[in-house]
Amino acid sequence: MKEYKYKVTAAGRINVIGEHIDYCGGRVMPAALSLKNTVYIRPNGTNQINLEWTTLSDKVTLDIGKLESYKDLKYGNYQAGAALMWQRAGHKIIGCDMLQDCTVPFGSGLSSSAAIEVSTIAALATLAGEPLNKVDIALKAQQAEREYAGVNCGIMDQYASACGKKDSVMLLDCNTLECKYLPLKLGDYSLVIANCKKPHNLVESKYNERREETDEALRILQQKLNISCLAQLSPSQFKTYGSVLPHLLKKRVEHIVTESDRVRLAELALKAGNTDMLGKLLNSSHASLRDNYEVTGREPDALVEAAQGQSCCIGSRLIGGGFGGCTISLVKTDSIEEFKEFTYNAYLKATGYKAEFYDTEISDGITVEKL
Repeated sequence: MKEYKYKVTAAGRINVIGEHIDYCGGRVMPAALSLKNTVYIRPNGTNQINLEWTTLSDKVTLDIGKLESYKDLKYGNYQAGAALMWQRAGHKIIGCDMLQDCTVPFGSGLSSSAAIEVSTIAALATLAGEPLNKVDIALKAQQAEREYAGVNCGIMDQYASACGKKDSVMLLDCNTLECKYLPLKLGDYSLVIANCKKPHNLVESKYNERREETDEALRILQQKLNISCLAQLSPSQFKTYGSVLPHLLKKRVEHIVTESDRVRLAELALKAGNTDMLGKLLNSSHASLRDNYEVTGREPDALVEAAQGQSCCIGSRLIGGGFGGCTISLVKTDSIEEFKEFTYNAYLKATGYKAEFYDTEISDGITVEKL
């Protein structure tokens, strides 16, 4: 890659706990992965961004003056959206050649889109000689996901992709963007990521529908309570005022309230080194995602059940937007291979799909290397 000037990366992510509460102003516990999107970039002296991929034969050229016109591209739309939002924020886009290499599996719930958006903006900023403000990059990447790609997401994915730290989870308040880092110390246990391999697409799934449901629930509750987001609703307030909500919305809000409390308890568990408590919280999170938020589905449920049925696993749940994607499981480190084999076979028997497991570590977010 000597002919390129910079190598810029941004990370995929897991979310230990705190699912579907980022857009409700909640606190979440993500971590950046060593699965990344890497951008090799060099100036080309034109008014164009030339895109190539290591994994695709496609080549795409984006006109810097017409970045708004590429929403329907099969490949390159996320890069175009990211560049457009950066440009609209007043930043100079320099004509360049970009080679993109993504090791975050697409459609896995590990935020390949956030990794692509964040790394693209970071690469453009680096080429223009700008200092990197990782939080600002995350916010512009989120804007690209919402306004260009059409997924009405919260800030968690892009923030984790940009701001992750090796061997640490983030405790991120999605309302204020206040973030603290906690060492991820799991004792004799490790996190195992499994992909159910059922294709899913957040734009076409019910993700945006859940956003609308929580927005509607907030409007109803604000007639009774002085709250600016659903995550501010305490369990006692929910007990008192939940009855004003239609049944379906009440179930959705119950997930938000209980999941917010699980994040609080998970912080205490990590600080105390109590992996058993953390495992129980993962299990109850999945049950709530399945029963109250209804974003799991047959395949993720079967994958979680296969994991939870083993004594070496003390907790397992779906992560990401749902309707497919990945699970994380808290597994005894010396039993990981047996865990994978049992889970693979039980899941294949239940669904006909072949689960995939990822060997990855908790890593840094944005990195920049001059070549």
